Amino acid sequence: MHAHHTSRPAVRRTACTRSAGRSPFQALEESFLALATAAQPLTLPTHLVCEEPEQPVLPVDQIRTRLAHAATSPTLRQHTWCEVVRRAQRLGDPWDLVAVGMTVPVLRRMLARLACPTHLERAEVEQEALAAVTSAVSTVDVETVDVARELFATADRAVNRLVYAARRRVEQETGHEAVHLGRLTRSTARTACQAASLEVGSGGARDEYAVLVRAVGVGAVGIAEAQLIARTRLAGEPMQLLADEWGVSVRQLYRHRAAAEQQLAAYLGHQMRDQ
Repeated sequence: MHAHHTSRPAVRRTACTRSAGRSPFQALEESFLALATAAQPLTLPTHLVCEEPEQPVLPVDQIRTRLAHAATSPTLRQHTWCEVVRRAQRLGDPWDLVAVGMTVPVLRRMLARLACPTHLERAEVEQEALAAVTSAVSTVDVETVDVARELFATADRAVNRLVYAARRRVEQETGHEAVHLGRLTRSTARTACQAASLEVGSGGARDEYAVLVRAVGVGAVGIAEAQLIARTRLAGEPMQLLADEWGVSVRQLYRHRAAAEQQLAAYLGHQMRDQ
C-alpha cells in the first residue's frame, strides 16, 4: 500500500536549515511533524505496529508513538524499522527524513544520559548524532541486521567519539597557564578573554573583543575565525545562522571553530609566558 504524502520540497528545506535558536533535534522534529499533520499527511500501514489494526493507515507520528509503546512486540518494531528504512533507501525524500525523525525520541533519551564536557555544546552533539543516523540509514542492510539497533549503535559511537575528542582537546590545551586563561568555552569565553586582555597589557581595556583584534593583528587567527568566535561564543549567535550565511554545514563550522579556538588558546598561552 502506498502512503499518502504532502508536497515535499518545502518541507525538505526545513530539515536542512533550522531557524535561529532551534536545535538540530527541534528543527528535524518540526519537519517530521509537518509531514504528519499536513492536509494530506504522510502515512504508513497500521499493520506494521498493530496486530489487529482498526484502520488501514496512520500518520507517521502516530506510527512512531506506537513503535515506542510497550505493547508493541519486538517483531513488529523490526518490521516497522525495516519498512521505513527500506523506503528511505529506495524512495529518498521524504522517507529519509522520516527514518531519521523516527529516531529522535530515543536519541533524546540517549543524549540525556551522556556525560559531556561542559564546553561541548548540546547542538554540536545533536548534529553529530543526526549525521551518524543519516549515514547509517543509507547504508544499513535491512535484510540482515536489527535495523534500530544498528542505527542507535552508530549514533552512540559517533557522539562518544565526539565527547572523547573534546575531552582530549581540553587535556592537551590545559596546563598551568590554562588555569589563568580559562577554557574557551561557551560558558567561560568572556571571562577568559577578559583576564587575558589584562595580562597581556591592553592599556586597561577589559574588552574580550580586543583580544581577538590583537590575535588577528599578529596573525594568530584569521579575520573569519575571529568573527566566528566573537559571533557565536561572545555574542551568542546560533551556529546555524552563520552556517547558512557562509554556505557550509553546521558540523563543518563547529570543527572550524574548534581549530580556531586552539590557535587562539596557543597565542594567549605564549603571551602569558612572555609576561
